[in-house]
Amino acid sequence: MDKSETENTNKLIYGRNAVAEAIRANRGVEKLLLQKNIEGEGKKLYSLAKKEKIPVQTVPKIVLDKECRGGAHQGVAAVVADYEYSDLDSILKAAADRNEPPFVVVLDGIEDPGNLGAILRSADGAGVHGVLIPKKRAVSVTAAVVKASAGAAAHIRVVRVPGIKAAVDELKERGLWIYGMDVDGSPYHDVEFDGGVCIVIGSEGKGMSRIVREACDFLVSIPMKGRIGSLNASAAAAVVLFEVSGRWRN
Repeated sequence: MDKSETENTNKLIYGRNAVAEAIRANRGVEKLLLQKNIEGEGKKLYSLAKKEKIPVQTVPKIVLDKECRGGAHQGVAAVVADYEYSDLDSILKAAADRNEPPFVVVLDGIEDPGNLGAILRSADGAGVHGVLIPKKRAVSVTAAVVKASAGAAAHIRVVRVPGIKAAVDELKERGLWIYGMDVDGSPYHDVEFDGGVCIVIGSEGKGMSRIVREACDFLVSIPMKGRIGSLNASAAAAVVLFEVSGRWRN
């Protein structure tokens, strides 16, 4: 990651993909914990850790179960340095370095670690330059988020901001168009997505807050043909992010 604001509560990550990507991304892995007699991918992680001169400790499964608080650790966990959040300047610099228009995701109150992890995974896959989340009343990048992201959290820039409305206003000033996901918006396939793009995803239950919704330049929806009125936050994010990514690649 780039410039840092440390999160002091999550020193352990778990799951084979999450740990492997943390090692490959030089994410400050201090020690690898492997379940005794682990086979397959676990042995590959042992070799990877040794190559990077990371200490490896073998422990009984019961120890990993306790340390990971019942999480699906797959026999693998790692002690890592405090998570380093990025900043908006680093995101925009990453876009400029790639000679691409800025592509940013703003999350207005996502509370479920699984949803945040899935969104980070989609954002990384779609070529998003960074993700903004609020400091309060929302989930931060925890071990469960890293696991749910399948390791993408080690690669995507995440910024914590004091307020989403102020962050959206700043993105506007930096030249980005703001597209809010909303059931009353225009179908996403009818939207241009020109220039710098910021996609705003609201919370799982209430969607975007009123003031954030009113700050958007465009409202975008995903037409639904079945009896369910909308997708959940992470699924909706995946649809629209890869739509934008696909158009830019064409």
